[in-house]
Amino acid sequence: MASDAIVVGGGVIGLTSAIVLAESGRRVAVWSRDPVGATTSAVAGGLWWPYRVEPEEKVGAWSLRTLGVLTELAGRPGETGVRMVDGTLAGMRLEDLGPWAAEVPGMRAARREELPEGWGHGLRVRVPVVDMATYLGYLGRRLEAAGGTVERRVVADLGEAAREAPAVVNCTGLGARELVSDRGVAPVQGQLVVVENVGFDEWFVAADPDSAADTLYVLPQPYGLVLGGTAREGVWDLTPDPATAEAIVARCALAVGPRLADARVIGHRVGLRPARSPVRLEAATVPGGGRLVHNYGHGGAGVTVSWGCAEAAAGLLSSC
Repeated sequence: MASDAIVVGGGVIGLTSAIVLAESGRRVAVWSRDPVGATTSAVAGGLWWPYRVEPEEKVGAWSLRTLGVLTELAGRPGETGVRMVDGTLAGMRLEDLGPWAAEVPGMRAARREELPEGWGHGLRVRVPVVDMATYLGYLGRRLEAAGGTVERRVVADLGEAAREAPAVVNCTGLGARELVSDRGVAPVQGQLVVVENVGFDEWFVAADPDSAADTLYVLPQPYGLVLGGTAREGVWDLTPDPATAEAIVARCALAVGPRLADARVIGHRVGLRPARSPVRLEAATVPGGGRLVHNYGHGGAGVTVSWGCAEAAAGLLSSC
């Protein structure tokens, strides 16, 4: 066989899983239905934060491992697309978070003067913000340097991969719904607006427990400000809605600063987060006896847990 392992899925979870395997000495091929730049990962906002992902008892370790890797990569932002950025999470207290929060360097309660009008409490922390286009390019180059390959290929059955490699890692996200008949994975639609940066160098996120379908965040990226957003469960539509875009800009302007209302719009994005409760990270077998590890269903936290999950998947593969 030409490969020791085939990773099905070319988003951030698939590429990271492939890198961990390739850098351990395996011959790895990634099969991806879409170009890397057209995956769901490519339209992600890019903030490190454990958002809408389970199980809680494992997410902390996955996230902290990824935080460590991204923090190191932030030393080369031009190459990797990763930067360390200060920001505010309004409406959240330290006690609202899991034990993992105590291990995030520098996270503290926000002072009153650090919060926008109308918010009584929040958190301040410096965490990675990832320019996904640059980061996915970096991951592709890193995989190639480790001897891995990426191939555009539509997979109808994991048995196809098992016939060409003794081990398969399923990182297909929403595609697992059909590929392995897992109806537990479903879309959570996210729409965002990219505007010209009108003077913001910190990120802002507001936690609003009364609004599950709408979110509020402002993320500075090299190409502009990413304003969000939505979190609409079960919605498959990838078409930006003009009324929703206007509402996103209005929410962000009200919370963060009125000058956002007049910022020039650069673009609109819609992505489908592959949500599953919990993440499916487990060993199985392909029909015919091949080794298989599932690694999908990370919702809006794919970037946040990617390296922790990739290493866990590699461990499962080795123990099969």
